[in-house]
Amino acid sequence: MCIRDEREETPWPVIQEAAKVGIYSLDFYAQQYFDPTGLGIPMAMEELFWGDAGIALSIVGTGLAAVGVLANGTEEQIGTWIPQMYGDANDVKVAAFCSSEPDAGSDVASMRTRAVYDEAKDEWVINGTKTWATNGGIANVHVVVAVVDPELGSKGHASFIIPPGTPGCSQGQKFKKHGIRASHTAEVILDNVRVPGSCLLGGKEKLDERLARAREKAKQGGERVKNAAMATFEASRPAVGAMAVGTARAAYEVALEYATTREQFGRPIIDNQGVAFQLADMRTQIDAARLLVWRASWMAVNGKPFTAAEGSMSKLFASETAKKVTAQAIQILGGNGYTREYPVERMHRDAAIYTIFEGTSEIQRLVIARTLSGMPIR
Repeated sequence: MCIRDEREETPWPVIQEAAKVGIYSLDFYAQQYFDPTGLGIPMAMEELFWGDAGIALSIVGTGLAAVGVLANGTEEQIGTWIPQMYGDANDVKVAAFCSSEPDAGSDVASMRTRAVYDEAKDEWVINGTKTWATNGGIANVHVVVAVVDPELGSKGHASFIIPPGTPGCSQGQKFKKHGIRASHTAEVILDNVRVPGSCLLGGKEKLDERLARAREKAKQGGERVKNAAMATFEASRPAVGAMAVGTARAAYEVALEYATTREQFGRPIIDNQGVAFQLADMRTQIDAARLLVWRASWMAVNGKPFTAAEGSMSKLFASETAKKVTAQAIQILGGNGYTREYPVERMHRDAAIYTIFEGTSEIQRLVIARTLSGMPIR
């Protein structure tokens, strides 16, 4: 039984320990960024989520906001804001990436949060409500995706930094979740939030150029143009796949140990073909998922284009594998698997999120199909 899971509270002491050993730090991710294999991040993710998905997400949740800045920001913005997202071992901080809204999850084109430029003051005024934000409201730095040109749909979005202590930015409802309970998830309310022009990721000139191109392409019949949220999710999907692999592997290992030690009718239950074949399938699927994640991670770090949506493939297969494997683990443990005395019950609850957040399995299939067919991804 995990106390943090039961209490649904952020494990600040664990995050601090992670900072002390160097896992929770900008330096760790910077080192991995220059690793030509691209495998450092997925291997770390797998091991962390093998331990406990909720606690692990509390440790790595800041990474999504950091990726948002890396994907869309200038070098100056990267150097200024990412260190503030992590703090240091003596004073750890967290960050939040805020994209989803009550009426705009997978349908990013329905986003209602607006950012209006006040030219006289060189400030952006942001209003709206974000939901399902990991670390939302408790973050030192929030990265918010907002609409700057409603007529362009998802192509009229931009990302903004909300600095610490900015008036008008507050936490709304904190969600009580089915799984990953140690990770803080909440609404973020943006009420006439004013941020300096320098907080627009990428800068005003780059935004104006991108919007102009999008308007021109719209007149010509449209073209695939990345929006701010999509760029962040695309870069992070293999890492989410690695999280799912970690949870699946943990459940498989518990089930394997149980099957080799639990005796019924005078022999270990693994001697029964029904149990043995389940374990064989579980291991095969986990290894296949890991290889898909590693391929996508290697491609990303080496600048190989996802011509077949390999990032989405890795996230889709690993997520579905985690749900299936954790369910099979409960079945192998029988009644014991259904209790909180064994960890597979929690792992099964935790695994449910992988097919939902950062693009549902249905959205991953849509992205893959449209990439293969050459259709635009909106």
